[in-house]
Amino acid sequence: MTVTATSVDQPEQLRPSHAPAALRGRLLRLVPAVVSALCGVLLYVSFPPRVLWWLALPAFAGLGWVLRGRSWKAALGLGYLFGLGFLLPLLVWTGVEVGPGPWIALVAIEAVFVALVGVGVAAVSRLPAWPVWAAALWIAGEAVRARVPFRGFPWGKIAFGQADGVFLPLAAVGGTPVLGFAVVLCGFGLCEAGRLFVEGRRTRAVRRGAAAALLSVTVPVVGAVAARALVSDKAEAGTATVAVIQGNVPRAGLEFSAQRRAVLDHHVRETLKLAADIKAGKVKKPDYVLWPENSSDIDPFTNPDAADVIDGAAKAVGVPVSVGAVVERDGRLLNEQVLWDPVKGPTQTYDKRQIQPFGEYLPLRGLVGAINEDWTGMVRQDFSRGARPGVFDFDGVKVGLATCYEAAFDWAVRDTVTHGAQMISVPSNNATFDRSEMTYQQLAMSRIRAVEHSRTVTVPVTSGVSAFIMPDGRITQRTGMFVPAYLVQQVPLRTSETPATKLGILPEMALVLVAVGGIGWAVGSGLRARRSAGV
Repeated sequence: MTVTATSVDQPEQLRPSHAPAALRGRLLRLVPAVVSALCGVLLYVSFPPRVLWWLALPAFAGLGWVLRGRSWKAALGLGYLFGLGFLLPLLVWTGVEVGPGPWIALVAIEAVFVALVGVGVAAVSRLPAWPVWAAALWIAGEAVRARVPFRGFPWGKIAFGQADGVFLPLAAVGGTPVLGFAVVLCGFGLCEAGRLFVEGRRTRAVRRGAAAALLSVTVPVVGAVAARALVSDKAEAGTATVAVIQGNVPRAGLEFSAQRRAVLDHHVRETLKLAADIKAGKVKKPDYVLWPENSSDIDPFTNPDAADVIDGAAKAVGVPVSVGAVVERDGRLLNEQVLWDPVKGPTQTYDKRQIQPFGEYLPLRGLVGAINEDWTGMVRQDFSRGARPGVFDFDGVKVGLATCYEAAFDWAVRDTVTHGAQMISVPSNNATFDRSEMTYQQLAMSRIRAVEHSRTVTVPVTSGVSAFIMPDGRITQRTGMFVPAYLVQQVPLRTSETPATKLGILPEMALVLVAVGGIGWAVGSGLRARRSAGV
């Protein structure tokens, strides 16, 4: 008798479950997204006020790892997550006064540029020496972001996080593009070196790739060491003794007009204190005095009382004073620096040229007002742009002026030097942003500019941090925040031009062309591969 085995359905709980494997698969697919966002955060941590510049290298190494070989859709998403991880914490100060809406909107837009760079990096990641093409793409992305929309927003350039790093001297070679390129190249080079080490193969192609990866890491470092010869504090046109005034900004219990007058009075008071200390022999008499942006939000040309107190301060100290004023002239509102002579009164002016969107003027006013009327109320009247570079002549000493936000723009600082500036001043007003990291990020920018153009840079700020920066990027004096103070120092005056000053935009354009070439090569290679496969 034959017995036939029949299958019997197993109870549900006894069946082999595939759920854990599926869950693990989903979690593994999330790993690149999490790594990309965390690498963005790591890049943020490398920026001031922290002195962790070297964290930019593993941040880009991790970005290279998650982007390598990805489809354009995956790379777009991963690049966007990297941008959010970097820019959300970096730009949180933009919402201090206006709330989270504008901050999140700004980050959402700026991260799109990073996402597009991510697509490009993924495209070139299969090319020989891909770290070179990928690093050039990052700089190309920065170049675009510094120009659009609304005349650009270059905050967060990789160079601005390197004021304490070994790569800093490269700023004198080719400005922020070359400095940033070196950092990103080194990071992507580390990624490629790590990948080849893990694979451990010994083919000719791998050996060539290993050599390229090694060069990507070592060449930027060697170049930075060699570039130190371009960095000097030697006085080439004598020296000048300069005073920087930080009057501080009162906040409690004052309505708008009283607040403006109090700010002016505080800067006058600190200047009178400096004059008293000069008379008492406590400090050396300066050749000129530098006040910050918005130290007189009361127009001294239309308000005699403001003119009188400024004139009194200049006479007391006995030297010219550069005053940051808000001026209305011919129906135009101007953020203006005014050179106030103790004998002649106002003699020279400089009108800020790169004005801040949504702060000093409101783009798309109708659309913004429809979204939130309070925002339009905060910028009731748009500032107008100046047209000429700012260079004040203090009895033969030429001082270049880049007002606050302008320090972030390569051209706005460079053309003061090409117009004869022997030192640079960056008068600023950071009081609106309280004690946020914005102040330290901007101070780092000024340190980069000092090395880029081999000039002393002074940073007079209403509420801090005011500072003296030597041509090698060192801070020799600085104030605290939200304290009245003055600083006096003898500084070197320099007239020679660095390669970065001479070359101007050319290094950036060269890197953009390299990026375009890499994309062209990658696209061409992809098309040839599809034709070969008969697709």
